[in-house]
Amino acid sequence: MKNIAVIGAGTMGNGIAHTFAQSGFKVNLIDISEASLEKGMATISKNLDRMVAKEKISEADKSETLGNIETFTDSGSGVQNVDLVVEAATENVDLKLKIFKQLDDICGEDTILATNTSSISITQIAAATSRPEKVIGMHFMNPVPIMKLVEIIRGYNTSDEVTKTIMDLSKTLGKIPTEVNDYPGFVANRILMPMINESIETLYNGVAGVEEIDTVMKLGMAHPMGPLQLADFIGLDVCLSILNVMYDGFKNPKYAPCPLLVNMVQAGKLGVKSGEGFYDYSESRKAEKVSKQFVK
Repeated sequence: MKNIAVIGAGTMGNGIAHTFAQSGFKVNLIDISEASLEKGMATISKNLDRMVAKEKISEADKSETLGNIETFTDSGSGVQNVDLVVEAATENVDLKLKIFKQLDDICGEDTILATNTSSISITQIAAATSRPEKVIGMHFMNPVPIMKLVEIIRGYNTSDEVTKTIMDLSKTLGKIPTEVNDYPGFVANRILMPMINESIETLYNGVAGVEEIDTVMKLGMAHPMGPLQLADFIGLDVCLSILNVMYDGFKNPKYAPCPLLVNMVQAGKLGVKSGEGFYDYSESRKAEKVSKQFVK
């Protein structure tokens, strides 16, 4: 397995492409937007520069990594003759089902189709294809080049052979793959998102402010990043989407998104990506806490 296609050049997609390319794989990075591809490649180059500055890799390693990546705006061309496709598009079930149906039609019959979904059923995604035994979840953590964990989620029909192949492949990337079962949110987000949601509820109910909540969790629980800052880093829209998937899947009110989270997403305050979430990330006010306009 040497030829990989990654669909989506956003935060997760470019990180996945970077990781495979740095490990010597030939990567086709695919996105419908040329601007997104340019931004994704610029991010990869910038991250490699950081590694060079820290003397973790050489300039030659950087050049080789970038040389291993080719960009495409046409998925039909980008997925030809690849051994594995890793889908890293927006966390939207309808979009993912559409992508996997298209991949099933144009990819070779031996190609394994993986999704980086953080919450959506692998079994449901696999059902959109004629090869459910070759569909698997490969949930990387952000930032992908640094984080060691990969959640490997097998759908109802995922074969033992495909599961072993992806587990072994993850190890060649220097990752630690962990197999989990196919339930909404899997393990990482089933535990993480209720904690983030409860932190937002705590803010919403006026128990404490943004910095105070994050400080308690960082100093009291030894978390490297407070839950509200982490939510900003993940993207509040992504957090909302994951909570909705879990709420729809389990019908349990404990997964219902906090109204404050819903309001902030509707207002376009998505965290780092939009320049403001629970903190302000504009150039003049980097990481300052935001106003309490949405709080009770």
